[in-house]
Amino acid sequence: MKFRFSIGRKISLGFAILIILTLIGFGATLLTLKTSSNINREITQLYTPSVGALRELSLMVVRSKMLIENWLHTPKDSEDKGKLKKLLQGEYPELKDKILNLAYNKTKEVNLPEWNDSAKAEIMAILSLSEKLWDAQRDVMSQLNSFDSYQDAMLTMTNQNEVEDVDGSINVETRLILTKLDALIARQQKSATDKSEEMRFSFQNLQTVVITLGIALPLGGILIALFTVQTIVRPIKEIRKIILDMGIGYMPKQKIKNRNDEIGEMSVALNGLIDGLKSTIEFADEVGAGNFDSYYKPLSSEDALGHALLKMRTDLAENERILEAKVIERTEEVVRQKEEIEIQSGKLQILYKHVTDSIRYAKRLQDAILPPVTVVKQLLPDSFILFKPKDIVSGDFYWLNKKGNRILVAAVDCTGHGVPGAFMSLVGNNMLNQVVKDNEVIDAGDVLNKLNTLAAATISQKSEDGAIRDGMDLTLCIIDQENMTLDYAGANNPLYFFRNGEYQEVKADKFPIGYYSEVAKSFTNKKLKIQKGDTYYIFSDGYADQFGGPKGKKFMVNQFRSLLNRIHKLPMDKQKEILNQTIETWRGGLEQVDDILLIGFRFS
Repeated sequence: MKFRFSIGRKISLGFAILIILTLIGFGATLLTLKTSSNINREITQLYTPSVGALRELSLMVVRSKMLIENWLHTPKDSEDKGKLKKLLQGEYPELKDKILNLAYNKTKEVNLPEWNDSAKAEIMAILSLSEKLWDAQRDVMSQLNSFDSYQDAMLTMTNQNEVEDVDGSINVETRLILTKLDALIARQQKSATDKSEEMRFSFQNLQTVVITLGIALPLGGILIALFTVQTIVRPIKEIRKIILDMGIGYMPKQKIKNRNDEIGEMSVALNGLIDGLKSTIEFADEVGAGNFDSYYKPLSSEDALGHALLKMRTDLAENERILEAKVIERTEEVVRQKEEIEIQSGKLQILYKHVTDSIRYAKRLQDAILPPVTVVKQLLPDSFILFKPKDIVSGDFYWLNKKGNRILVAAVDCTGHGVPGAFMSLVGNNMLNQVVKDNEVIDAGDVLNKLNTLAAATISQKSEDGAIRDGMDLTLCIIDQENMTLDYAGANNPLYFFRNGEYQEVKADKFPIGYYSEVAKSFTNKKLKIQKGDTYYIFSDGYADQFGGPKGKKFMVNQFRSLLNRIHKLPMDKQKEILNQTIETWRGGLEQVDDILLIGFRFS
């Protein structure tokens, strides 16, 4: 069986390398720590105590020499004699046992080594010499053990020679013991130093291993990560990209290289799928182009899409045959219908021309009811009228009249626009003229009340289904130039004016002309004192309701007020130009939604 370096084996190999390196570091650390622990134990429990004990023995020998000399010259009992006895009887045996325990590990403590054979021989020789020294000192002590013994000159001289003479046995043995002890102490210290150096070297080796592994582990991790990315992650990303592209209908042009692992198996399957889909696309293009004899072989007997395409080709071929027959049949019918449409189109064009001509004639009639420019300039010299019908004819109209010494001006917005609005505007204009002609004009509220009564009777605001919405929103101002007063009444539409640069608003009654209600309502007259420089505006709602701007929203009342506030001090003709340009720019390419009417006048 051919060996395959699968993804699982690649990942396992990478982790195995990291684990082996980690175990090597862990094992080296444990071994070094164990070795160092043993060395440290030898130093602290063998060599250091041994050196201390040997030095203590050396001091004991020196001290015994001093004490025996004091014994020689002190006939009476003294503290030093007691110290010498204590040294020989207690201190030395304890120190001897301690040294022998260290040299031979008599406690049998596990893993604690003994002295080497030469050191053992040396210490046994030193202890043997020490015993002779103690025996010689005991002889002196026994001979000079009473006051009378010190009176014997011969005995004293003999012991003095033993103790103080250079060639005396006690002096010779003391020097020999100290010499040997110094040599043994030096060797024990060297052993301790060697052990310390061995421990230091062990730690240096551990440091080297740790540094090496500290570099090898991250480097190995990086290499394994790069290897994983190169051999696993990157191919999977390529396969993912191809699948995502296929998900949005894009067919890749390049195939994935084959590999000897699971990704290779997926690549083979995906390449086969791409080839099959390309073949399917080519077949579908051929069928779509009407080539029903094109060759196509499904991917397998389980290829539902392929078999469905073959069935589709058969069905399309049959449908095309049927459709061709129907097309021939319906083409003849379409030709007949086209001739009929052309006849009807000619009739419609004639009818459209007649209707358009009628509407244009209606516009001339509507224009005839509007005050001419000369009358407007005569009655209101410093004024402008911005009048923009939505269609050919308008539901908005302006009205101007003079009765006695008073000027009446109104901005009227009738229900609807176009032809229906125009009919309402004719009715509204006639009703205004009739009310002013047949009645004494008291104030603006009185005029609107009489107009409301006439409108309710004229346009039949009551029906079986309730109130009809036909009516008029209206702003009426009656100007008395002699007394410098202005009467205002409004049906839904307010009056704006600016005095000394400050904006002011006179609110309207919130119901229209022609409004039907079970409870009678009347319009309120509001009298204003005119000051020179005042600028007044009356209008319909078409300007503020126009859609446009960057977001296609209404112009809105607040923006309309701000615009008037910016321009109200300009000449009236300039104001009209700015207002017209602003609303056209705001509207842009959008349709005008309603008739626009705006009247401005100033008293100078």
